[in-house]
Amino acid sequence: MNDLFLRACLGQPVERTPIWIMRQAGRYLPEYRAVRERHSFWQMCTIPELCTEVTLQPVDRIGVDAAILFSDILVPLVAMGMEIDFTPAPVMARTLRTEADIESLRSADGSSVFGSIADGVRMLRRELNGRVPLIGFAGAPFTLATYAACGGGSRNQSEIRSMMFGTPDLAHRLLRKLTDAIIVSLRSQIAAGVQAIQLFDSWAGILSAEDYETFALPYAREVLAAVKAVDPVIPRIYFAPGAAGLLDRIGTVGAEVTGIDWRIPLTRAREILGDRTAVQGNLDPGVLLGSPKVIEEKVIRILAEARGAKGHIMNLGHGILPETPVENAAAFVEATHRHSGQKTVDSGQ
Repeated sequence: MNDLFLRACLGQPVERTPIWIMRQAGRYLPEYRAVRERHSFWQMCTIPELCTEVTLQPVDRIGVDAAILFSDILVPLVAMGMEIDFTPAPVMARTLRTEADIESLRSADGSSVFGSIADGVRMLRRELNGRVPLIGFAGAPFTLATYAACGGGSRNQSEIRSMMFGTPDLAHRLLRKLTDAIIVSLRSQIAAGVQAIQLFDSWAGILSAEDYETFALPYAREVLAAVKAVDPVIPRIYFAPGAAGLLDRIGTVGAEVTGIDWRIPLTRAREILGDRTAVQGNLDPGVLLGSPKVIEEKVIRILAEARGAKGHIMNLGHGILPETPVENAAAFVEATHRHSGQKTVDSGQ
């Protein structure tokens, strides 16, 4: 088995730097678009055969070192009774802003949604047959609360801010319910066979340090602790894009790996984090719209910035852009494999 990704997550020596790409199963791949023309996004998430097909596409096409389950961070909200239309951005039929809204959420325990996704995980493990590890994931509680309060994406997230600062007890009640559902989701994925998990806190970057410690950090920490309680050795990745100013706090969340976006040099991120975690990232997704030569130069720079880190997984600093040429994604993978393989294990990861 290619276990480079798992070993790097745990800070163990590796022969070369592993790489995977956020949203690697997506619209930049023509084979993905062909499936999407025939099926809805939600069908692709919940029908095991379709989930397996699209999850494997980038493994087969560009040679990444890990597969990530094709799903969505908002799955726990669906399991709690929310109706969401993925077009492709999520749009919710209703919002969660009042006590009645929040009390209407049902328990996620035993959700058929989680069962369908677990079936997809089991099928994927059989099809992967040890080629590369499989990553599961979920959205962090604060990020899901932001989507739920705003009804989808939002320009300034005023709805969740109104709840945080106007009715903080209500915000905490929503966060509590979401935390419980996210834990159920991740436990189901782990039981089905995922070998690492990533917690996406996509909206944490809107918070001040004080508010992050109040509304995001304790709930994310609880989710990651629950994962460890289920599987003490499974690697846990925490990724909060746009939150470089919070890295000192993020380093205490309890993950083995911290995802770094491209807005901060990897060297600076490592100075803040110290040896508390391995690091993941952090190529600007826009670089993959350039030439293979530029991609290679940026890869060499990131590998140099990561040298000596507790562990390093190459990735983008956010999801791959749909306009990305497939050959450029492949060039990113190939450059990482080639240039990181030139150094010895002792020279650092």
